[in-house]
Amino acid sequence: MFDFLFGLLTRDMGIDLGTANTLVMVRDGGIIIREPSVVAMHKKSKKAIAIGSEAKKMLGRAPETLEIIRPLADGVIADFDATAAMLSHYIKLVHESPGMIPKIPKPKVVVGIPSGVTEVERRAVQGAALAAGARKAYLIEEPMAAAIGIGLPINESSGSIIVDIGGGTTEIAVTSLGGIVVKKSIRIAGDEMDEAIISYLRLRYGVLIGQPTAEAVKIEIGNAFPGKKEEERYAVIRGRDLETGLPKSIKISSADLREALTPVVQQIIAAITALIEETPPELVSDLLNRGIALAGGGSLLRHVDLAIADATKMPVWVADDPMTAVVRGTGKVLMDEKLLERIRVTGGLR
Repeated sequence: MFDFLFGLLTRDMGIDLGTANTLVMVRDGGIIIREPSVVAMHKKSKKAIAIGSEAKKMLGRAPETLEIIRPLADGVIADFDATAAMLSHYIKLVHESPGMIPKIPKPKVVVGIPSGVTEVERRAVQGAALAAGARKAYLIEEPMAAAIGIGLPINESSGSIIVDIGGGTTEIAVTSLGGIVVKKSIRIAGDEMDEAIISYLRLRYGVLIGQPTAEAVKIEIGNAFPGKKEEERYAVIRGRDLETGLPKSIKISSADLREALTPVVQQIIAAITALIEETPPELVSDLLNRGIALAGGGSLLRHVDLAIADATKMPVWVADDPMTAVVRGTGKVLMDEKLLERIRVTGGLR
C-alpha cells in the first residue's frame, strides 16, 4: 500500500545502463533521456562537471584538470562514483522536467544489466541506483528486457532467440515460458569494433585516430558482409601520421571497414552458433521458424544480419528501433506488475 501511494508521488523509471549510451524511460512518459554514458569529473574535487553529450564532446580534448570517464566498461560498473553521479543526475533531471508537475525524486527503477555479470557486479549496479536516490532497484537481464521490448512471445512454450549487440557486451539468449533457457554473454561488441578499426588503420595506413572518429566512420561506411559492387562507400578521415607525427587525411572504403570488422563479427557469430548447439532440440525448430532477432546499436551495422544468416543458415531480422529495445523492455516490466512478478519467479529479475 505504501509503495502504491509513493508511486503516485514519484516517476518510476526503466533504465538501460549501457556501456555506450544510457536511456531512461518514465512510466506513462516514454523515453525521455538518450545520452552517452560519459562523465567529466574534476580530478581533485571529484565533482561531476558534465554528463552525457556534453561530456562526450570533451573526449580527447579536455584540459589536465578534468578526467573524462566512461563509468561502465563491458556492461558493468568500472567507476562507482561516476555511475552514481550519472544516475543521480538523470533521476533529478526526470523529476524536474519542464512542463511536468514536480514530484519527489525517489523512484522505483528497473535497470537492464548483462546476463553474464557476477553477483558482486549486480550488487554494484543496485547499490549505485539506490545511492542515486531510488527507493527500490530491480535488475533485469538485458536479453530478457530486449525480448520483451521488441515484443517476442516470451510467455509461450515455443522458443525465441534474441541477440543484443550493445557497446560493451553481446547478449544472446533463448527464451521460453517466461524465462531464459540458455544464454551467453560475451564482452565483445561495439567498443571492440571501434578498437578493431583503430588498429587496422594504424597497421594498414600508419594513421592513428581516436575512438570518436572510429565510431563515426563505423556508422558512416561500416559493414559486415559484402554487398553489391555499386554499394561500395568511401569516407575521408583525418588522423596523425605515425611516421611524421603530423596530421594526415586518407580515403578509406567500406571494404577496408569490412576487413577490419570481420574478426569481431566472427566472434559474435561463433557465440551465436555455440548457443544454438546448447539449445534443447525441442526448441530448435521454433528458432528456425521464428528466426534470430537482433537488437542493440551493433545490429545497425550494415549487413550484419546477412553475415549471421549466412553463417547460421537461419532467417535473421533486425528489430524496429533496436537501440531502445532494452529500455522499452524495462518500461513494460515497470508498468505491468504481473509481468514483473512472473519474471521475478523465473529468475530473470532480481
